[in-house]
Amino acid sequence: MRAAWMAQELLVTFVEDVGEVALKPSTGGIFQIRVNDNILFDRKEVGAFPEIKQLKQLVRDNIAPDKSLGHSDTKG
Repeated sequence: MRAAWMAQELLVTFVEDVGEVALKPSTGGIFQIRVNDNILFDRKEVGAFPEIKQLKQLVRDNIAPDKSLGHSDTKG
């Protein structure tokens, strides 16, 4: 459920920047965020899920660095 919610958030935030978001079922707690072949986030390496603010910033920095994320750009 969390992955689906995060996918929805990315699609809404990056409606003009993202061609697709794919969810691939698996087992073992795998949760990776990739842009093309680059892994931006790997839950196994970090040991936790990202906060949505962190995830949006990671994606933005890789696909649309000049895009403002509004309140997601603020520190804290």
